[in-house]
This record gives sequence, C-alpha cells and structure tokens, in this order.
Amino acid sequence: MSFKKLISFMMLLLLLVFAAACNSEDTSGGDNGNDQEQGSDSEQGDDGSEGSDDSASKEPIKIGVLASLSGALEVYGKQTQQGFDLGIEYATDGTMEVAGRPIEIIYEDTETTPQVARQKALKLLEEDKVDFLVGSSSSGDTLAVVDLAQEYEKIMIVEPAVADSITGENFNEYIFRTARNSSQDAVAGAAAIADEGVKIATLAPDSAFGRDGISAFKEAAEGLGAEIVLEEYPPADATDFTANIQKIIQAEPDYLFVVWAGANTPWNQIADMDLQGKGIKISTGAPDIAALSTMQPLVGMEGFTVYYHDLPDNEVNDWLVQKMEEKHGTVPDLFTPGGMSAAISIVEALKQSEGDATGSKLIDIMEGMSFETPKGTMTFRPEDHQALQSLYSITLEEKEGFDYPVPVLNRVLSPEETAPPIRN
Repeated sequence: MSFKKLISFMMLLLLLVFAAACNSEDTSGGDNGNDQEQGSDSEQGDDGSEGSDDSASKEPIKIGVLASLSGALEVYGKQTQQGFDLGIEYATDGTMEVAGRPIEIIYEDTETTPQVARQKALKLLEEDKVDFLVGSSSSGDTLAVVDLAQEYEKIMIVEPAVADSITGENFNEYIFRTARNSSQDAVAGAAAIADEGVKIATLAPDSAFGRDGISAFKEAAEGLGAEIVLEEYPPADATDFTANIQKIIQAEPDYLFVVWAGANTPWNQIADMDLQGKGIKISTGAPDIAALSTMQPLVGMEGFTVYYHDLPDNEVNDWLVQKMEEKHGTVPDLFTPGGMSAAISIVEALKQSEGDATGSKLIDIMEGMSFETPKGTMTFRPEDHQALQSLYSITLEEKEGFDYPVPVLNRVLSPEETAPPIRN
C-alpha cells in the first residue's frame, strides 16, 4: 500500500469512529438513556405529574372566604356566599376555572367575632394555603385580619365591610375593596338630597358610628351647597325620640337625614309626629329587604340605596336575578351583588395575570382595574384600592304585591359622584 493510500485509509477510519461516537451520544438521549431519565425526574412533580410549569398551572386557585355564616349577621354572610358562588360561575362561563386552573372556594364562619375571624384567616393561610382572602360581613372582623394579607403577601378582597379605616388608616397594598365604604354612603346620601340652599337636619345615635356617619354626610352636603341647620344625637340605646324630633320640627329644615342601626329605630315616632305632613322630607339609606319591611311609615321618603334588584340595568344584573330565582327561589338582596363583584374581580385579575396568583404581580394589575358587575362598571382606585361604583337615589313607594316599601329609582348616582375622600 502506498503512503498516500495509507493516509487516506487512516482518515476514513477516523471519520467512521467519529460518526459512531456522535451516534452513541444521540442514542444516550433516547427513552432508555440515563440523561433522559434524570431529566424526566426533574420535570415531574413529586407525585409523578407533568412538568413543573404544567403542574403549577393545573394546581387549583384557592380562595378563602370569611363571612358571618351564623349569629347576628348570618343573613348578610349568606347573601355574600350566594353572590360569590354565582360570581365565580358567571366570570368563568360555568367552567369554574381560570387560565387552566380550577377554582376551589373555602368558606369559614367568623361568628362575627374578631378573634375568631383572625383564627379562621390564619387557618386558611397556613393550613389551606389559600391564594386569596375575601371578607368579611363585619368591619370589626375585617380589621382583625387585614394585616395578615400583607404579612402573607396575599390579596384580600374586602366585602361587604364598610369601615372607612379599612382603606384608610389601616390600609395596606394587598387590600382591595369591592364593598362601598361609609363615606360613599354619606356622599350618596348627600347627592340624593343636597343642593344649593337646601336646609338639612340630621339624626344619629351618639356613638362613633353615628357621629362619623354624620360628619362624612355633612362634609359632602355642604360641598354641594346645602346647609346643616341642626345635628341631633340621642343616646344609642334611646327609645324615646320626642325631644329630638321637636327640636328638628322647630328648626324647619327641608330634609331630615337619619343614620341609624339597631332595633330601637326612630321611624314610628317620626311618622307619629308627622314630619312629612309638616313639610320635612325624610331621607336615609334603604337597607335589605327584611329591614325595609319595618319602614312602612317612611313611604314617600327620598334617599339612597346600595342595591335593589330591579334598579341596575345591565346584563350582569339580569343574569344574577335569573340565577338567584333558579337556584334559590328568591331575588338577590343587598349584599348578594357585592359577593358576585368580589368573585368577578378575582377572576378578571387572574385572566390578566394568566393564572399567576402572586400578590405583588396582582397588585400591579388590579390598581386601576375596571370590571363589570351587577352594579355596572367598578374600578379599583389606585390610591386606596377602593372600588368606585354606582349607588342609587330612590324614593320608597308602595307597590301592589309587596309587603314592604319598594325603592323606586330617581337616578343612578355615578361612580364619580359617589367617590369618597382618600383617607389613607
């Protein structure tokens, strides 16, 4: 063999060896190769599920809802629960999942006790590992919990608690509220009756609740040009309001605006002393249907309400009314649409985050986020995460077939009109 042929033969042999080595490396990446087996182990979860990205995307979104499901506020808690369940159904088109992740709802009864509310919230966060908190029926319960949202870096949707301090002095960036707050109620009350030159007297219990409510109302009413001619504060446990009402009659206001809560209401005495016959119109917030049945003496009253089922005119509310009738044989009540709105806000945020429930990411998405609710469009105000929303100027009227005065719409109070002061 010549030298040139020998060199050519050796080069050919090297090429064959190199090709065989390459083929061997490709084979080691096949189904039976050790590298592939190790890769498979790293991509599977502990339970042998799909790869980490896929398994994370299929893990349920867990929502812990705190509500008064027993006790004095049981009616409110159950309204929230019914609305929340329907809200998840509506927002997910009945799939009960978002971005490929099923939604799991865990309800806990706070018993309207702040200590119990905190205990139940810790259970939801530490044992159930929820991604969101929602609640609660009581402002006291809610204030006992809001700091945990920040500590555990979980979004908390406040519904239906109204205390201003939740999105005021006790605010933290993980708190968002679909419920209206006390100042929104006051602003709505003022917007319903206040105008340039209108004279208004007020009646409220001598308590923080009563005085804070009137303070917010007075600020809003005077801002619209009205004059507060008298403020009456009987004891919170009063049962005789004769002296207070006599002073109101003597002040000759155009309106009497009442802030009251509790069984010892002044409505019967207001009716007995015929304020409306003396030219003094009565105004207050129309409550839930059960409480409306106690307000028969106030037929003709002008005021406001957070919600009554036939006031909003939109597709979401139409759906809610129909589903409540189908599933519960009744109409949605005062706090039902709030529960639905809270659920819709969570699903909308998760759609935008593509299923990522990380608190810090959701904050960026939810600040300024608008979403459709039974009350129309709500928007989380970036400064304090309070949902700006419509309320309703109404007159209580008798209607055939109803055993309570029915709120009849005067006009919708827009989110811009009812926007409360920023207090954080």
